[in-house]
Amino acid sequence: MEDCIFCKIIKGEIPSSKIYEDDKVLAFLDANPINRGHILIIPKVHQQFITDLDDLFLEKMIIIAKKINKALRESEIKPEAVNLLLSDGEVAGQEIFHSHLHVIPRFKEDNFNFSFPSNEKPTKEDLDKVATEIKQKLKSL
Repeated sequence: MEDCIFCKIIKGEIPSSKIYEDDKVLAFLDANPINRGHILIIPKVHQQFITDLDDLFLEKMIIIAKKINKALRESEIKPEAVNLLLSDGEVAGQEIFHSHLHVIPRFKEDNFNFSFPSNEKPTKEDLDKVATEIKQKLKSL
């Protein structure tokens, strides 16, 4: 996509602080980080949703995220924890519509959090119904 900022970074049209690169993925420091050391891992193909990515790209993204997580923990950044975050679609918070995985170093006082709404708790029957439906769909994939 010619107007995609991540595609431009892949092509070298926009500079980035690269952490890792191979034929499938590119990892670089986020220009608007949650915390120091916040890294984005992107596939080198333009796909908005992870469901459109070939499994080899997803596998590589997770493997590199694991290695980056370890490198962050051993670096001078020394996070207390690490979030892996992938927002898949606009309603999920995706702002750049090129699939990407955030590796976010976390600290107790960093003021970044996820809050879950206090919805009513589903019954076991409701949970089983949803589980059955999803399992049936998985069989056909």
